[in-house]
Amino acid sequence: MLSELMLSNRTHSMVRVACFNASLEAGRLAGKKSQLNGDELSMALATPEHPLLKNTAAIIQAVRPDILLINEFDFAADYHRRIADFQRHYLSVPQCNKPPIEYPFSFTAPVNTGLATGFNVAADKNSRLANTYGHGAFAGHYGMLLLSRFPVIDGQVRTFQKFLWRDMPGNLLQSVRLPDGSAFYSDDAQQRLRLSSKSHWDIPLDINGETLHVLASHPTPPVFDGTERRNRARNHDEIRFWLDYLDPGSPHYHYDDCGQAGGFDGKRFVLLGDLNSSPDEGDSDKHAITRLLAHSAINSELLPVSDGGLQHSPNNPYAKSHTAIWRMRADYVLPSKCGIRPYQAGLFWPSAGQVDCELFADEQAVSDHRLVWIDLELTRS
Repeated sequence: MLSELMLSNRTHSMVRVACFNASLEAGRLAGKKSQLNGDELSMALATPEHPLLKNTAAIIQAVRPDILLINEFDFAADYHRRIADFQRHYLSVPQCNKPPIEYPFSFTAPVNTGLATGFNVAADKNSRLANTYGHGAFAGHYGMLLLSRFPVIDGQVRTFQKFLWRDMPGNLLQSVRLPDGSAFYSDDAQQRLRLSSKSHWDIPLDINGETLHVLASHPTPPVFDGTERRNRARNHDEIRFWLDYLDPGSPHYHYDDCGQAGGFDGKRFVLLGDLNSSPDEGDSDKHAITRLLAHSAINSELLPVSDGGLQHSPNNPYAKSHTAIWRMRADYVLPSKCGIRPYQAGLFWPSAGQVDCELFADEQAVSDHRLVWIDLELTRS
């Protein structure tokens, strides 16, 4: 959809919420560099010239979301400086003749990727599987960042980084087995492995006196494993976490990183993230994502589409809803039925000849995902 059309159809009462796996992670930023140390994002942000960051900022400036979840923004101890540099050197600078955009509020937190477990994850002690809670070259790799025009209600934020996989009733952890029937995971891992490959966040925002919860996550890709299909099982259960969190009839087994137990106790929400799962395509266990889209609390009627996706895969019946160049709907912006009136949704993926198509000309200077957005209005019920 063209930038002009997105802006002209938007009213002052609407809030635009978006999700973008921007691929601002060390491996992508470093190019062919083999050894990653976790400083790659800080170094790229320190100057205003990195092509991937410039294009990312241009896309954000074109769509102009009020609330934006960025997947794959590496977390580190200097996260305050990283966020400030991203704002100062990129978002606050006109990119491709687009007006700057300011986000006075943000949220980020530690993630499980690259974080050492202190125990053998695989039962086979000769396994080459890294002993980390989630795949990553260093602690904080593939992190998440929320940017917002509205303040975060800090005392009510819930994070679930440390929630144990075993504590989800009916989990698929026990199904992860080798061809001979033995457990893939070590005894330690079965007791101590965390569910989230990154984290699960419930972030309440104050929007002119009304509360909107952002439910953010980035489940592991359901591939890059073996016959045991450990990542497929984990992706399913990471998505299922939200199903149960939102279901008032489910046993609320959830506990957050502060020890607070229970599921969702708010009114309205938007569920955001690269979920790495599609009900129609790909290698995930489609049961969880299908149930999520059909959840009684979620309004999934607005399907974001793009002309660029159709042009990219003209013979694919799902092409218009693809959110990644590898041809799948992976990224979601799902509002609650309660307290929200959705108006329009879209994918920022112009086709050749449309405004801003030049932002996607160099695949090395743009993410392999596309920004997904929705315009909504908060209502009383």
